[in-house]
Amino acid sequence: MIKKKQIIELEITGMTHEGLGVGRYEGFAIFVQGAIDGEVVRAEIIKVLKSYAVARIAEFIKTSPHRIQPFCPVYKRCGGCSLQHMSYEKTLEFKRQVVKDNLERIGGLTDISVNNAIGMETPRNYRNKAQYPVGEGKTGIIAGFYARRSHEIIDAPVCDIQHPLSDKAKDIVLGYIKAFNIPVYDEMTGEGLIRHIVTKTGFNTGEVMVIIVATKPELPKKNKLLYRLERDIPGLKSVILNINDKPGNVILGNHNITLFGKDTIEDKLGGLTFEISPLSFYQVNPVQTEVLYNKAIEFAGIDKTHTVYDLYCGIGTITLFAAGKARRVIGVEEVPEAVEAARKNAMKNNITNVDFYCGKAETVVPELYEKGEKADVVFVDPPRKGCDEILLKTLVDMAPSRIVYVSCNPSTLARDLKYLCSKGFKVHEVQPVDMFPWTEHVECVTLMSKP
Repeated sequence: MIKKKQIIELEITGMTHEGLGVGRYEGFAIFVQGAIDGEVVRAEIIKVLKSYAVARIAEFIKTSPHRIQPFCPVYKRCGGCSLQHMSYEKTLEFKRQVVKDNLERIGGLTDISVNNAIGMETPRNYRNKAQYPVGEGKTGIIAGFYARRSHEIIDAPVCDIQHPLSDKAKDIVLGYIKAFNIPVYDEMTGEGLIRHIVTKTGFNTGEVMVIIVATKPELPKKNKLLYRLERDIPGLKSVILNINDKPGNVILGNHNITLFGKDTIEDKLGGLTFEISPLSFYQVNPVQTEVLYNKAIEFAGIDKTHTVYDLYCGIGTITLFAAGKARRVIGVEEVPEAVEAARKNAMKNNITNVDFYCGKAETVVPELYEKGEKADVVFVDPPRKGCDEILLKTLVDMAPSRIVYVSCNPSTLARDLKYLCSKGFKVHEVQPVDMFPWTEHVECVTLMSKP
């Protein structure tokens, strides 16, 4: 019987989808933090559950040739990255395998072509958006990132996957908080003013937005903060006070007050200009976003005779990418602010063959179909929970020539592909794209059609 604090010798024969090493001890599954398949370790048991145990490495007996030294000094404590102990080439292999495993285990799809994951040439400083929780730490007020599966804030002076200006802006706001004794939020009591520091950066325009998330619509000594930010952040175009007075894990509230500059910033992607607001969704890795969307457009095979649907369209990125090749594109998005931004983005780029509908895809698309509207090609890019079955049923009835499914969650992708395949669609190709280097997350573009 496995016991807590017991030390065992273990051969790592596989890895979980979260990047934990997997071994077996007397037939019992052991998940080992930071272990790589092929390694042999002495592992200390830290948690015992009914069907498995969790362990940490006490000593290496045999190390993997893919093991490297993490570049982040707080890597073992911070929950942001999970794969920095592996070579980048190994992480790409791992992500392809995660996709393949999900398609086989959940989707029952064993004969699908899963391409090698497309990685980055330089997988550092790639994030255009940073979210730093602020709180009281052991050494005073800190701003950093949450520990894995915890709301303990890890002090991270520098994060090498973020844009460098994000850390600089964070340090300026943190310095202001300390200098003027601004109260920070306490999750336990609900007291305090400042909850998060959020930054958004236009990689191709250099424009920067800094968002202060607070519980009240007043910021003491705000001009002192604005002076420092304007002086020391190149490209600063917007400082927003976002009001969130509700308990829970949601970072941003719905009310914004512009303290400096514009309400939005702009970035360029694939020759198009996009307006980015505090609440709008915009992919966090602009280099790989262009790779992802170009692959999606390639899979779609659009021509000037096609009507295209872009479902869960956000601020209209794929919509506008597709518009230059299609007769007409319809974007559907349930967030009103994102729909407004999508319409503005179409006007900004002088694109006139697009229409946007505000509402849930599983509501809007059946309504359009009942009115006789059909699509030749459909893009779906849902959140992690995947597509609603009502939407999938409507797509089956509509029978577009191609469905291009963009997914950030291989498990719900596999579930939805299983449904579509059971209704006569066929998966032709799956292309993983590494949008989130050094984390376990992977994005996929999948091409389907009905023979």
